[in-house]
Amino acid sequence: MSHHRVEARGLTHVYPDGTVALEGVSFRITHGESVAIIGANGAGKSTLLHHLNGHLAATKGDVLIGETPLTRDTLPAIRRTVGLVFQDADDQLFMPTVYDDVAFGPQNMGLPAGEVERRVREALERVDVWHLRAKPPYRLSGGEKKRVAIATVLAMAPDILVMDEPTGGLDPFARRQLLALLSEFSHTKIFTSHDLDMVLEICPRTIVLDRGRVMADAPTLDIFRDEALLRECRLERPLSMQACVVCGRSATLREEGDGTDHDVDRRGAGPGLR
Repeated sequence: MSHHRVEARGLTHVYPDGTVALEGVSFRITHGESVAIIGANGAGKSTLLHHLNGHLAATKGDVLIGETPLTRDTLPAIRRTVGLVFQDADDQLFMPTVYDDVAFGPQNMGLPAGEVERRVREALERVDVWHLRAKPPYRLSGGEKKRVAIATVLAMAPDILVMDEPTGGLDPFARRQLLALLSEFSHTKIFTSHDLDMVLEICPRTIVLDRGRVMADAPTLDIFRDEALLRECRLERPLSMQACVVCGRSATLREEGDGTDHDVDRRGAGPGLR
């Protein structure tokens, strides 16, 4: 399914004040991949994601979804294919009720009322907020807003899911629910996150940005083992890969456990470390 492929070719973005947010970014993400884009604050992560479904236009370079370049003419079709969850849920929620917000996309796709209702209920139930359907978004907590924002995208049934800091503002239970949801999504997933344990758990591949440039594009474990790269890009290893504060031993990785209780406890941080 080539339309699930995402490609950036020499993507450059300069803001009106002259800030260069992206400089010659290139990559190709194929159908079904789960890819994290990580970097310190100001690395260009959010700017990059906003190019993937046309919320920002490139100063130079191209974005392709499948074989289709992102242009003004192709934008409506691409936005049906690429669902973007914003970092700040308030940027995504603007209708009188939660139900109305989630229904907005399917209604604008011209779907019948029964199908819209089915999609809204299914999306809200998947993020466990169906009970909030009649509430105005401004009455929700930050974590509740985040889950509703995710539901607005799920209701569109996108082939490519793009999320900016998806676990931001979520409590541990909601975070675990989200990880389960992402694991169930079988199509292409791309997201930014400072939650590096989540990256380690669900993303086999990671792209590292620093000051608008791609510094590395490699298997996630290779990225987190590269201390020089992490130091240069102002990043740290996930907590599950850092030394144990009790015994001082280095945290074990997938292939490094010796079968002791210590190793089992450290690997209990999540499925990605089993």
